[in-house]
Amino acid sequence: MSALTIRMPDEKYQRLKALSRRRRTSVNQLIDEMATLMLAEADAEAHFALRAARGKGKTERGMELLRKAQR
Repeated sequence: MSALTIRMPDEKYQRLKALSRRRRTSVNQLIDEMATLMLAEADAEAHFALRAARGKGKTERGMELLRKAQR
């Protein structure tokens, strides 16, 4: 496990601290959860971009399949 030092405005830190108290967790855990969400979002974007690239130039075939499915 690695340690990370970050700088942020005091007001933002105080708000995170208050949020962590309401959630009954630590600021460290909040930051870890935010990082997990951001990484999951980045993975989803990369996955979508890969799938979009695989479908590039296949619009008509996709439309055919949609029309077929509607029948």
